[in-house]
Amino acid sequence: MTGVTLTESYAMYPTASVSGWYLAHPQARYFATGKILRDQVESLAERKDQSPAHVERDLSPVLGYDN
Repeated sequence: MTGVTLTESYAMYPTASVSGWYLAHPQARYFATGKILRDQVESLAERKDQSPAHVERDLSPVLGYDN
């Protein structure tokens, strides 16, 4: 059991619940984003009011430099 229910108007409860159909096509082209650079990490850290080290830890798999 997930604990998700439907209201009488078919809304999902709790309201943060999400569901959907995910389909793939054999000819679909998927892409990856580029590596994140130090200036981008510093900008994100400033906007989130976090230390650059904290942001680097969270984003370590996609960093484009050695920290």
